Amino acid sequence: MTFADPSQVASATAKAPTSVAPANVRDLRLDFFRGIAMFIILMAHTPGNFLTSWIPARWGFSDATEIFVFCSGMASAIAFGRGYDRAGWTLATARVGFRVWQVYWAHVGLFFATLALTVALTDSGFGTRNYWGQLNLWPIFVESDKWTNPDILLSFMTLRYVPNYFDILPMYMVVLLLMPIIMALSNVNKWLIGAFVLTVWLFAQKQLLITLGLEQLYIGLPAEPWTDRNWFFNPFGWQLIFFTGFAFMRGWLPKPPVNKLLIGLALFLVIANVPLSSIGVREFGFEWARDWRIANKLLIDKSSFGLLRYVHFLALAYLCWVAAGDKGDRLLPQGSGTFARIWERCLAIILKVGQQSLAVFVVSMFTARLMGFTMDVLGRATVTVLLVNLAGACILIATAYGAGWFKSQPWRVK
Repeated sequence: MTFADPSQVASATAKAPTSVAPANVRDLRLDFFRGIAMFIILMAHTPGNFLTSWIPARWGFSDATEIFVFCSGMASAIAFGRGYDRAGWTLATARVGFRVWQVYWAHVGLFFATLALTVALTDSGFGTRNYWGQLNLWPIFVESDKWTNPDILLSFMTLRYVPNYFDILPMYMVVLLLMPIIMALSNVNKWLIGAFVLTVWLFAQKQLLITLGLEQLYIGLPAEPWTDRNWFFNPFGWQLIFFTGFAFMRGWLPKPPVNKLLIGLALFLVIANVPLSSIGVREFGFEWARDWRIANKLLIDKSSFGLLRYVHFLALAYLCWVAAGDKGDRLLPQGSGTFARIWERCLAIILKVGQQSLAVFVVSMFTARLMGFTMDVLGRATVTVLLVNLAGACILIATAYGAGWFKSQPWRVK
């Protein structure tokens, strides 16, 4: 396995001409934090994994989903921004449509592969659980006589049936479809972008609209044709964090200054979040925090992307952005000792995983179910859990390098 030299990435970025638009410049931090998010997502979706005690979601309102969506917005500005700048709105929008088409089939493939896996694990005789039931896939097997629309496959293929475990990619598709609107508005007035994004986010806040007596203005997408359940990840709420990253990378939003006041404010917000987090309620036993979370559910709601999730993520992202240094310079290995060489290899791996996030994400969701099954069979002793997580991480790494190899098209004659 050949590792990329992260110093070359930084060097290439540093040598980029000053005339290059912000959307064309690759920041080391983008791939690094997106790579970290991929490993966190794997751990978070593995049932009974004690390592989830240390993921961001346990310590604050936001979690790895925000990292993934925010970084995806930044990456989309790089991937599609140049197309809009050079090829025009129509051709660039066609490319966005092609990407949505790719994500759609990734979603379909993930669903059926995971469905087949959970059936095989349930019938294997080794596990003690119903693994397709664990994913709440009962409608597919035992509830067909209760449907108002009996064609569940058609419902799934048209995204009218979106099971909770499989709802991130559909959300991502809808957000991508909003990009042509954003780019069209950017040609008129940049302020219109902010007005559009905030208005759409506002109309995705169901509880707020109910409180205001404006429930009929709510925008959401049905997750099942036989109930009134909506997609867990409402794309019209989550587009706010996506287009925040998009706007930063396009240069529509200026980089925040690095100063003690902002660092102190961000640090305060992150620390103040801990007592109100899952850790505060469950481990520290703060009953007042439990009451506060219930009373302010609207502000921290994950489905609609509540406002305090946004605030917490921006504070945490700012601290990580500052700590990583300009263009991620502090992420690069310092010196030439053993530790520096080890970190160089680790950094190269994380960057590769971040660069191939779609392929890695799809494989991680499948692998997480297999990891949970393995722990059910072998037990959840500390060593076992750590080894299973290590094996899962290696699968993601192999996926990233494999996807990168195929994308490089090594069979082409140069």
